[in-house]
Amino acid sequence: MSAGDEPTPGAGTGKDTGPAPDPRVGSSAGPGAGGSVFTVVVAAAANFGVALAKAVAGVLSGSSAMLSEAGHSVADTVTEVLLLTALKRSEKPADEDHPLGHGPERYIWALLASVATFVGGGVFALYDGIHALVHDERPGDPLISYIVLAVAFVLEGVSLRTGLKQAAGRAKHFRVPLLRYLRRTPDTAVKAVVLEDTAALIGLVLAALGLLGGQWTGSGAWDAVASLLIGLLLVLVALVLGRANTELLIGRALPAPVRRAVRQELTAVRHIEDVLELTTLVQGPGEILIAAKVDFRDVSTSAQIERACDEAESRLRSLIPAVRRVYLDPTPPRRGD
Repeated sequence: MSAGDEPTPGAGTGKDTGPAPDPRVGSSAGPGAGGSVFTVVVAAAANFGVALAKAVAGVLSGSSAMLSEAGHSVADTVTEVLLLTALKRSEKPADEDHPLGHGPERYIWALLASVATFVGGGVFALYDGIHALVHDERPGDPLISYIVLAVAFVLEGVSLRTGLKQAAGRAKHFRVPLLRYLRRTPDTAVKAVVLEDTAALIGLVLAALGLLGGQWTGSGAWDAVASLLIGLLLVLVALVLGRANTELLIGRALPAPVRRAVRQELTAVRHIEDVLELTTLVQGPGEILIAAKVDFRDVSTSAQIERACDEAESRLRSLIPAVRRVYLDPTPPRRGD
């Protein structure tokens, strides 16, 4: 295993078998770990500057697509601020009032960020496009819009490159393709940056095509259609991100192969005969909770049970370094079931 790779499940327990590191589990180690804050800050700075430029260009040129893009960038800026809040608040340590920590709070703020994208970006762009179609608005001189779109494309590209660099590092850490990592990762902050910046670049191309079509034909319909397409794109991104955060807020278990490996590790402990019930929960990237009802040997003493619990926790942390909390409940088997 090369330096920086996540230990293969079973490492440190005398086993060579077990599931490969899974991006759905998350990890706080390896390339790209801890880089979400920097990625979000870069995206927020880029989107704020781009939003101002697009708004000015949209007002001066009268372009519906440019105004939709301005709304898009404003929504993205608000989204990044909410994501930054999510990252900071989720790092707060556990206390008596919050014994399981604040990890899931990141998904509440991230869900609000997806709502901001839906309302502030998607709905605004759809409204502006419909308004432009109904009133047959004709954009003015598109020169300033082209200049702003070119600058915005560069800035959004830099932001996307930062997000992809982090995501690629994490994908390499888990030894999975980039797209699979983005689809499965519990780090919804980096997923949001990559998806929104990708949508931003597509939106810029659509806005440019709308301006070009209007310039060639003299019709404002091209610009309005571009605005509608930008709105639909933002609604799609918002729905994807909203679904990902909702799943994690409800509570996502570890993948089935990892759960099987957890059971194997527990039953490998000398004084544990069976695992009657197993509950696993992804609380955040690199933050896993495992709780189990276990049947200990009837002849085991209290001291042996205590040592068995310590050994079980050690095995699970070796199996999955992201495990933060382990709760074992000694439970007798259900006779006659």
